[in-house]
Amino acid sequence: MKRKIIVGSRGSRLALIQTGSVTDLLKRANPGLETEIKKIVTTGDRDRHSGLDRIGVDIFVKEIEEALLEGRIDIAVHSLKDVPTEIPEGLRILAVTERLDPGDVLISRGQRLAELAPGSRIGTDSLRRTAQLAGCRPDLLACPVRGNIETRLRRVANGEVDGVILAAAGLIRLGLQHKITEYLPLDSFLPAAGQGALAIEGRHNDEKIANIISPINHLPTWWSITAERAFLEALGAGCRAPIAVLGTVDNTSLKLDAMVASPDGSEVQRASAEDNTSSPQSLGIRLAQKLLAMGVGKLLREATTL
Repeated sequence: MKRKIIVGSRGSRLALIQTGSVTDLLKRANPGLETEIKKIVTTGDRDRHSGLDRIGVDIFVKEIEEALLEGRIDIAVHSLKDVPTEIPEGLRILAVTERLDPGDVLISRGQRLAELAPGSRIGTDSLRRTAQLAGCRPDLLACPVRGNIETRLRRVANGEVDGVILAAAGLIRLGLQHKITEYLPLDSFLPAAGQGALAIEGRHNDEKIANIISPINHLPTWWSITAERAFLEALGAGCRAPIAVLGTVDNTSLKLDAMVASPDGSEVQRASAEDNTSSPQSLGIRLAQKLLAMGVGKLLREATTL
């Protein structure tokens, strides 16, 4: 068995913490294994100003995947929500770690979402969050904000914005849970596909590496994200509409909740479906077909014209 593997990662503090958590799992599962983390700068790291919904679907993974294909690294660790449903030929997702809290949170200067004054500025770089914010507090102003988590928290503290909406998992991994003002309810703020989970990506034909990685795959998370990503792909991977989907496992049952909204959040369609955990991909496809029959194709077309 290969005794040392090179792991590709973005270089941010959060990314390195996430990658370190994966290498720790791998070492526990494979005694004697050595790991080396190779930091790789991605397009999303270089472009700190453009809106994420405008600069491509693979901005945080493209350069890392190129390193995988060229053999410069053995595996890559990603935040799964950054990984497009269409993976380059020759690569595959080998495993996912146990999902942390998949939801969104509000960080403000003490006020919960319902307590913020009309006209308050809420920072987010996500059309999905913007649309759902408009659904529950249309009197608030969503404004674009980029940068790492610490940068966004500073923008709240210095009054540049009145609050920011972020993924709970990132704050938890950074040990910043104490900064969270409110955990936003899933029935109002459904997360992005894969949010809260980490993906380990490798080469399709590298079975030695696959055997090293497979023991850390968390099956309930795998079933959930397989359904979520099948749903996204069936709707049309890469479209810029606000789309949210979350799979939850209860014993052998898998439930999938989803939302598609117009870009401005004025129209929202929600649906859910349930099946057993043996067929997550078909569940995702079936829910996408259900929403398409409800007319979300119009919302998807609207998003492509932005």
